[in-house]
Amino acid sequence: MATLLACPLAAAAQTAPQDEATAVDEVVVTGTRVAGRSRLETVAPVDVISGETLTRQGTGTELAAALASTAPSISFPRPAISDGSDSVRPATLRGLAPDQTLVLINGQRGHIGALLNVNGSLGRGSTAFDLNTIPSIALGSAEVLRDGASAQYGADAIAGVINLRLRQADHGGGLTVNYGRYDTEYTTARGSHEATDGAQTSIAGWVGLPLFGEGFLTLSGELQQRDPTNRSDYAATTAVSNGSATTVIGRFGDPEIEAGSAWFNAGAPLSGEWEAYSYGGYHHRVSESAATARAFNNANNVLSIYPQGFLPKIEATIDDYNIYGGIRGPAGGIDWDLSFGYGRNTLDYRVNDSLNASYGAASQTSFDAGNLGYDQLTIDIEGVKAVEAGLFEPINVAFGIGYRAESFEVGAGEPTSYNKGPVAAGGAGSQGFPGFAPSNVVDEDRSNVSAYIDAEGRFTEQFTLGGAVRYEDYSDFGDTLTGKLSARYDFSPNYAMRGAISTGFKAPALQQQFFSYVATNLVATSSGVVLQQNGSYRVNDPIAIALGSKPLEPEHSTNYSLGMVVRNGGFELTVDAYRIEVTDRIIYSETLGVARPSQSAATTAAVLALLAPQGVTGARFFLNGVNNNTIGLDAVARYRTEWDIGRFDFTVAANFNKTEVTRIPQTPATLAVPPSPNFLFDRANILQFEQGTPEQKIVASVDWSNGDFGATAKVTTYDSVLVANNNPTLDYVTGAAALLDLEGRYEFPMGVSAAVGVNNLTDEYPNATPTTINGATGSVGFPQYSPYGFNGRFIYGRLSYKF
Repeated sequence: MATLLACPLAAAAQTAPQDEATAVDEVVVTGTRVAGRSRLETVAPVDVISGETLTRQGTGTELAAALASTAPSISFPRPAISDGSDSVRPATLRGLAPDQTLVLINGQRGHIGALLNVNGSLGRGSTAFDLNTIPSIALGSAEVLRDGASAQYGADAIAGVINLRLRQADHGGGLTVNYGRYDTEYTTARGSHEATDGAQTSIAGWVGLPLFGEGFLTLSGELQQRDPTNRSDYAATTAVSNGSATTVIGRFGDPEIEAGSAWFNAGAPLSGEWEAYSYGGYHHRVSESAATARAFNNANNVLSIYPQGFLPKIEATIDDYNIYGGIRGPAGGIDWDLSFGYGRNTLDYRVNDSLNASYGAASQTSFDAGNLGYDQLTIDIEGVKAVEAGLFEPINVAFGIGYRAESFEVGAGEPTSYNKGPVAAGGAGSQGFPGFAPSNVVDEDRSNVSAYIDAEGRFTEQFTLGGAVRYEDYSDFGDTLTGKLSARYDFSPNYAMRGAISTGFKAPALQQQFFSYVATNLVATSSGVVLQQNGSYRVNDPIAIALGSKPLEPEHSTNYSLGMVVRNGGFELTVDAYRIEVTDRIIYSETLGVARPSQSAATTAAVLALLAPQGVTGARFFLNGVNNNTIGLDAVARYRTEWDIGRFDFTVAANFNKTEVTRIPQTPATLAVPPSPNFLFDRANILQFEQGTPEQKIVASVDWSNGDFGATAKVTTYDSVLVANNNPTLDYVTGAAALLDLEGRYEFPMGVSAAVGVNNLTDEYPNATPTTINGATGSVGFPQYSPYGFNGRFIYGRLSYKF
């Protein structure tokens, strides 16, 4: 629901100076509905990151990466060879799932993507908002609320809220050209490499225009092109037709991308004190990533087509649409906001440089593999009123009702992308990514209505108390009630304590309920790494029910936080400890039927007998059943000082985070096998929850400016991450790392500025993937759980013009 009631048009039509990103009195609208609260006066921790800061992170072409580089509580790993997840990479907050963080645009709920992450990447089994559909140039700032907020904003805000505030200006503008590339040396399990690749070019700009006299219209856009990177290992000699030991046949790294975005933000006064507003955007992206390489002697290769083997490419065409609008103003002593929003995300798959081995030499090499679609409609009516209660200040009472409708669909690919052809020995479907079959096609929808009340006020000059209650009723699984109580006590102008307790929930996504698919996956089994045909089944499919599936229910959470705020002149410090207890977490099951150390031979045989008629060797589905507790601490310290040689801004921000799984689902009684505690959720997935994100991340930076000159130096340290397997002998770790980023800037006359910089100056890499994991093709060179990726040193330049 909208939270812009506290953001009047007169203020919205201005562009904040660059320095305000670190100003103590920066006004926020996230986490509070009281007008004029600064980020150090709120009852919950809120990070404010300016648009200027976001565009300084390398070439600024990935918003998710820019947020992760500035906010320690956000992690943005870079999965590869993960099908659509390569193109729609999920970010996480406080180590929880990507779909447990709510993303707002100008305070209104953004829509998630159509993609469901179903492979071994971080965030497996989740849907998420695609942060990279909004270019950094379009933002005035981003606010990260690090606290549970379902009672205030609705479903999914278990870990917190990211509010993307679009640039708002009625004059001025700017144009920025970015270019950068990787220049790196690295060592994989089978040897050393050098690479100069991944060139990134973008052109981004914005302009502010007056609208109907006192209104504003801000237009922003970006065009970008990113070349792929490759950090695959050398293939084993047995996988290369000439027996070479120094041949790379895989491609493990960033996808090739061409993308364009266009956004607008507008507001204009109406009669009286009422005003109208609207904003929205369109994003188009064509991304091509690689699947696991197929060696020349792979059972699903056709030598007459690919005598040297082949590397399937998965092309994802993403279109993302957003349109919001509304009117707001006073009536009857209440400030009203009536708004609507609509968003749609589509993903069309093609598979190139592939084949369907079951058609033999007659197979085509390019396939239409089908499509996914998701949309969301929201309608909200909200009001805010200051109620006099004889306290130090009036109680700010906000309330609202809302309606939300959403739908999800899957479209089939062409028949040859999923069919079994006449060659009995060949695998069915397009290799790398079999297309969606008619049995996977679905078109489902649901709706929900909600109502909330949110009150906050200063009872005395020192004591602030807030509370919120929200009721939501979904058409598919029923209703839920959440609440939040927060408080703050200012002992002096320089020191305050704050804390909160809240309940939250995350509704099961339509994708989790209705997605089904058959894919060829790289699976680490008890006998080694192999390619297998595995099926994902809907929760209401008889196969899934026999294996333990039940109708999905919402996840629930209880959040506790306690923190302090210290400020003195140019120094400020916030420290916030938290505990998040999640129950009935929705998970993506194990690939049942694959041999695992925790399963008996009888258990595996029983599952395989059930799957035999389906033509697959493994089955997965979604279910509730995991409880986990996350405890952690966020600390942010800033200090600004003026010296003769210029102004310095020092920042140290840290996140310490640990998750423990306290309950997992049990073996279903419907399957006549001996009980196994890890039947549905095994060791690797448990440890992914507990150790898949860094337990410690610290960002220390200094920003210097003196006249036309400026520079930034930043060190980011990451704790080691475990890459776990169901077989403990296959475990390995990413290793701890410290990355150094440097940038220098100069302001020329007439609004022109230039910057050059380098990220990861010392060319740090995670530990290489062992050969026992990356197999004969060497496709997986580094762990995709690495919290800082695996591309090495990045050198860039930026040229900007402001008017």
